[in-house]
Amino acid sequence: MNVIIGLEAHIPINLVDTKIFCGCALPDENAEPNTHTCPVCLAMPGSKPVLNKKVLEYALRLAVALKFDIAKEVIFSRKSYEYPDLPAGFQRTQYEIPLASKGFINLSSGKKINLTRAHVEEDPGSLIHKGSFCLVDYNRAGIPLVEVVTEPEMESPEEAREFLNKLITIVNYLGIYDSAKGPIRADANISIKGHNRVEIKNISGFKEIESALKYEIARQKKELEDGNEIKRETRGWDTDKQITVFQRSKEEEQDYGYITECDLVPIDITNKYLDEIKKSIPELAHEKVERYIKTFKLNKEDAETIAAEYLLADLFEKVAKKIDPILAAKWLRRELIRVVEYNEINLHDLEIDETHLIELLELVDKKQITERVGQKLMEQLIEKPFSPKEYVKQQGIKIVSGDKELEILCKEAIEQNKKAADDYKLGNEKSLFFLSGIIMKKTKGQADIKKVNEILKKLLK
Repeated sequence: MNVIIGLEAHIPINLVDTKIFCGCALPDENAEPNTHTCPVCLAMPGSKPVLNKKVLEYALRLAVALKFDIAKEVIFSRKSYEYPDLPAGFQRTQYEIPLASKGFINLSSGKKINLTRAHVEEDPGSLIHKGSFCLVDYNRAGIPLVEVVTEPEMESPEEAREFLNKLITIVNYLGIYDSAKGPIRADANISIKGHNRVEIKNISGFKEIESALKYEIARQKKELEDGNEIKRETRGWDTDKQITVFQRSKEEEQDYGYITECDLVPIDITNKYLDEIKKSIPELAHEKVERYIKTFKLNKEDAETIAAEYLLADLFEKVAKKIDPILAAKWLRRELIRVVEYNEINLHDLEIDETHLIELLELVDKKQITERVGQKLMEQLIEKPFSPKEYVKQQGIKIVSGDKELEILCKEAIEQNKKAADDYKLGNEKSLFFLSGIIMKKTKGQADIKKVNEILKKLLK
């Protein structure tokens, strides 16, 4: 059974100072309910919206980065539906003429996912369900969003997750979105080829989008196997139960009664303004990958991993000015990420000075400490900043690399562990690791492991 998936990603433009149509500051997640509101975002009689120019600028940055065709003017519509989270009874969005159309994102497989449109709109408020009560918080009402709509061209949950990863990487590079201030939410349209499609609303998080799609695919296949037809409907994703649940029959576009928003005048997008936007676009992840491979001679996997995370790429480029780029890439991609993931922290929350990383890698590169000691120092740097050079000096850490000193230690290890020595001579390679481990323990990890193994092999001939 062929699966067809399309996504509608709602990106909060949350690095602006105010909401999209009023002067209210964007709320943080801990704000008291209904404290970031005003007559405009509460749709009080006589109040008039004014478009935040910065929102338009940021939305155009995204449209340019995704290779969209840009509209010549900005026109807003009213999307009417009666939900309590919409104080006006309609949502200001774009319908007839979106800001941008016909863009694309390429997946790592080379597959192009075509984008139907991207448009600007306001977020509604949020509903809080408590027992038999439903409370409304209008703090979120008016937060600026850019909605990116794909063609139904993805064929698996894994492709959908990769698409969203690519998208969030781009918006991070553009400096228009901060994941710490609110998640990207997505609606997914999914169907088995030849049958009705089902919409899953408001999924947050890339793991969740993959989980929701996998569940819904299995549910639809089971329905068909049982001889039932798939109903065209809207479902919600229950993160706790990891299931989709029925919400309502699917609305059609005509159900929303779109009309032109008469309180907002059309805005021309001039060629001069668009040229200024294009000049503000930074080097994006896929461009960095090409440069890292060509200039720094990184392998493709290291280049893609580093470029995929803006903060990691920024750190790498600072370190690579002083340290061999291949060594820097190896340690940032493997060791730094290993420690970050082990401590369950986000790169955004990482307090690490690139000068300390440069010191650490200089010590490793000059063979003044072993890689094992370097790994331990990396773990400590994540906890609090300090100078690795000063630490090594104060602790008297020095790599043991002298041939005579190591040979004495190797002879002692062989003499004290004759069974392991005999086992190695009989072809048991693991016995060599056992002997070298003893020496590393004696030197507190400061011996040159390559030299240790060379000397052991020589003595055990």
